[in-house]
Amino acid sequence: MAAGKTSVGRTVAKLLGVPFRDSDKRIAALHGPIPEIFAEHGEARFREIERETIAEMLEAEGVLSLGGGAVIDPATRDRLAAVPVAFLTVSAQAVAPRITGGSRPLLAGEEDPLERWSRIFEERRAWYEEVADATFDTSRMPMQRVAQNIANWLEETSA
Repeated sequence: MAAGKTSVGRTVAKLLGVPFRDSDKRIAALHGPIPEIFAEHGEARFREIERETIAEMLEAEGVLSLGGGAVIDPATRDRLAAVPVAFLTVSAQAVAPRITGGSRPLLAGEEDPLERWSRIFEERRAWYEEVADATFDTSRMPMQRVAQNIANWLEETSA
């Protein structure tokens, strides 16, 4: 969450000359705003929609940015084993300004958003590491440089 998946993914796609897709944007386009899906139908229903959307999107060529919780689903993790996956990390210090004032449903509520973000990240870390083929930190490096590093890695792995 807030590691820069969309901006980095878009730049990687541009560098490689392939299409870019974002699963959260696709879900919102088809089903309405994600916070509303959570509010009206709950997280479980959102995760079903997310699993179906990602399965469909993985069939096409290009770079795909996934929502931070996509790895919760075992079927999605299994599908990700067939494609190269870059795991974007970010430190709590770097993420703090990125998550303030946002509309992230999992950070809503009484609890401090940074504390909630930290707990969610730790809960998911093993899944991220399970699906990742390479890890790139976005804490201190410009997003353009992160994207270039990922594009270079992808070109090396496909050679």
